[in-house]
Amino acid sequence: MFDLLVIGSGPGGYTAAIRAAQLGFRTAIVERAEWGGICLNWGCIPTKALLRSAQVLQETRQAAGFGIHAENIAPDIAAIVARSRAVAAGMNKGVEFLLKKNNIALFAGTATLLADKSVEITGSAGGRQTVTAPHVIIATGARARSLPFAPIDGKKIIGYREALTPAEIPESLAVIGSGAIGCELAYFYRCMGAEVTLIEYMDAIAPLEDADISAQLSRAFRKAGIKVITSAQVTHADTSGEGCTLRLQTKKGEETVTASKILSAAGITANIENMGLEAAGAAVEHGRIKVDERYRTGAAGIYAVGDVIATPALAHVAAAEALACVEYIAGRSPEPVDYDNIPSCLYTTPETASVGLTERAAREQGYALRTGKYFYAASGKAAADGDRDGLVKLLFDDASGKLLGAHLAGSHVTEMIAELVLARQTGARAGDLLRAIHPHPSMSEGIFEAARMSDELRVKS
Repeated sequence: MFDLLVIGSGPGGYTAAIRAAQLGFRTAIVERAEWGGICLNWGCIPTKALLRSAQVLQETRQAAGFGIHAENIAPDIAAIVARSRAVAAGMNKGVEFLLKKNNIALFAGTATLLADKSVEITGSAGGRQTVTAPHVIIATGARARSLPFAPIDGKKIIGYREALTPAEIPESLAVIGSGAIGCELAYFYRCMGAEVTLIEYMDAIAPLEDADISAQLSRAFRKAGIKVITSAQVTHADTSGEGCTLRLQTKKGEETVTASKILSAAGITANIENMGLEAAGAAVEHGRIKVDERYRTGAAGIYAVGDVIATPALAHVAAAEALACVEYIAGRSPEPVDYDNIPSCLYTTPETASVGLTERAAREQGYALRTGKYFYAASGKAAADGDRDGLVKLLFDDASGKLLGAHLAGSHVTEMIAELVLARQTGARAGDLLRAIHPHPSMSEGIFEAARMSDELRVKS
């Protein structure tokens, strides 16, 4: 008998379990695969390790521009993948250590909710046991969505798992979908030498980003040799031959794309099948578990957080939800997760980072805007680094002066965005950012400069 049982050990799951243990709950956690979940083992962490190898390769190829001569520069894909897997393995062991350190009971197996509110765990070796707890948190995450016209077979049509562990780099790769997975892996494979075509259904890649940021990323990708096709619907995939052929419907009419392999990166599917949700009384809506503002499902004592519910499918969102959920269970009054202030990042080159409203969304909501833009081309630090491809764009409400949205592309912006998340959280205005002295020289000066430009618009108007 436990006080709280967590199903799934990704960012939502292990965060919930550790916080519950800290609050004095007798806590258990169930994981059917690797400790740390998809993000740590097959998503965020190993992807960033691969991208770092790609960045080092790119920088080394450009070494002559810095007065450094390097010869015989070539990627060793086996060593690159081995490093990525080693990074993930180290983090995996770290999560397992933290769970054990907090005296959390670990169950390796698959959990099924039963009608009597208990949970049946089928172990890796096939044995079964029943565990009871008055509070159960579902945090089982998600997997790549297999498209009906291009089902993932793991060979010619691959998902992110296969894309993270290639035995060799294909001569060419077609990527369906330009979200985080699609953009990051398109960049990686292009750096490794593949001819890459990036296909997006919407009218811009990274379609959730501000239009200026999407355009900046698109220009960088095209400059790197990635073929970008937008406003394109894939209608058929043919893998019967030696390679693959995709048939597209675009604004120009029907087009075809040929490639050695296809990467399906068009969304995710929640891992909620065959776990007894219906028997337990938990409702599912549009492929996600339905919850209220306290992450309670329709079944008493059963909660859900992370990618299994209809909130942004991001690791940091799952962790924030997990903390709030456990605090609610403990009878505390945590600050609700502010879904209007969630940072989003792409770790391509250039990086992108954003928070808050895009310019289009702000105008659609009726805001009169003061917009400040600062381009890395004017940055001394960017010039010294030899990386002047970047933009900081800040959107302020003209009436209140408050920061409505921040959109960045360029080197180090994924580290810079936290300042702007805090600025929005505290209701900061352009003047507040101007009074915060930024170090010189630094990329973060771009935030100061963009705020200054928006403030100059106010003075002139």
